[in-house]
Amino acid sequence: MARRPNESRREVIRVYVCNCFGVTEAQVKKHADEGACTPRQIASACKAGTDCGSCVRRIQALLGRGECPRRELADQGLPVLSEVEELEEAA
Repeated sequence: MARRPNESRREVIRVYVCNCFGVTEAQVKKHADEGACTPRQIASACKAGTDCGSCVRRIQALLGRGECPRRELADQGLPVLSEVEELEEAA
């Protein structure tokens, strides 16, 4: 689509990671910033990777192999996502 020179429309570019559930790279990164360290934790947060599975490798790449601030909790089987912790506190 050609844009006019004086057109002030802001264009938003969304890169989809999971087409099945419409999950974007930005959403995966947001969940990672909130503590998700594994594709399974991303799946718990937004369903990405739970249907056809073709996005799991891309999610792994986005998560990288860097230090996870909550890895110890995950290794102990404890919840690491803020939403899960908030739900447990409310129970």
